[in-house]
Amino acid sequence: MAKAIHAMIRVLDETRSVGFYETAFGLGIAQRLDFDDFTLVYLRNDEADFELELTINKGRADPYDLGNGYGHIAFCVDDLDAEHARFEAAGLSPRKIVEFNRDGSLLARFFFVQDPDGYQIEVLQRHGRYR
Repeated sequence: MAKAIHAMIRVLDETRSVGFYETAFGLGIAQRLDFDDFTLVYLRNDEADFELELTINKGRADPYDLGNGYGHIAFCVDDLDAEHARFEAAGLSPRKIVEFNRDGSLLARFFFVQDPDGYQIEVLQRHGRYR
């Protein structure tokens, strides 16, 4: 059986990106590997084994083209309202909280936030399949 272990995104500024993911989601550096042309930074927290891999290509100054395919990373939290308020207080500019209902039942409650490189991140209330 396969096990998901990480997702990778390319970022321009290591310090800014590491700071964002630490402030927003409590992710810390699990490992940092420096090579001649690029650096890999693996971020994680105690909630899961899954890691976010940041790839920093040295010498690149232009933002990455994220394309027109909509994609995102998702995190779930125990108290969505408290996290939304914390994001606002930290200056992370979360979008408004949205509720999805289906057949009269709550399917999901969430908000999105954008990281420094323009990646979209969904923050979901722990509920149903989002544990």
